[in-house]
Amino acid sequence: MRFAVGLQYLLPHHALSRVVYSATRWTWRPWKDFLIRKIIRNYNVDMSEALQPEPAAYPSFNAFFTRALNAGARTAAPEADAILCPADGRISQAGAIRDGRIFQAKGFDFSAAELLGDDAAAAPYMNGHFVTVYLSPRDYHRVHAPLAGTLRETVHIPGRIFSVAPFTVAAVPRLFARNERVICHFDGDRADPGRGSYALAMVGAMLVSGVQTVWGGVEIPPYAGAITRKDYRGRNIRLDRFAELGRFNMGSTVILLLPAGAAELASGLQADAPVRVGQSLGRLI
Repeated sequence: MRFAVGLQYLLPHHALSRVVYSATRWTWRPWKDFLIRKIIRNYNVDMSEALQPEPAAYPSFNAFFTRALNAGARTAAPEADAILCPADGRISQAGAIRDGRIFQAKGFDFSAAELLGDDAAAAPYMNGHFVTVYLSPRDYHRVHAPLAGTLRETVHIPGRIFSVAPFTVAAVPRLFARNERVICHFDGDRADPGRGSYALAMVGAMLVSGVQTVWGGVEIPPYAGAITRKDYRGRNIRLDRFAELGRFNMGSTVILLLPAGAAELASGLQADAPVRVGQSLGRLI
């Protein structure tokens, strides 16, 4: 594992990701069918949940990877104050943000300001809560809104694209604050914008760094050379709770930040616990 982690410091992250980006969109049937069957077999993907259960029907590997699910395959927790899990996967870490620091793994943390690329944007989360969800190749790769809200801003932050597999998370300091990512800032209910506001980071990863949103289309690539902000105030882009927010063109990690005093996380959100879109992560206070 040490060699695998050390090698990542030397590899040309973005160049390799560009190659994979093209390869996963190749429509040549023998190639795309080979990749799809390999992932289904190696990761035991449950195709009975997919809206299109026939692997050969997908025009490319990426179309399979971002597949839609049958209606009812995922449902939202019924409680009106429930904070919904935004992605399928496993909990990497979850808990309190302490003095602006987010726990990554034993011996490693990073600041909310580093993650968001902005001290002012991080201020509401100084002593809030976070949930980090890791998506593996077997998971459903669309991301859904954990709460109803109106989009205020997106921020595309440049960086490396280290793997986000658990062994790398445990070995690379400040991993999620180093990788290329898109931050989505949402305001809560119009009558009380502070209640239900949140930030959601879609973090890129080696070979799997494609990110898109339902309002802006493909956000990554292109890879950023500098922090890029898009102001959506006044454009009335509102997502209901549980609505599709975006997707990973290939996999990665989602980090949900909740402001101080806004939420109470559910017990049982332990590292490596499996989670699914729509299940309750806790409740709004």
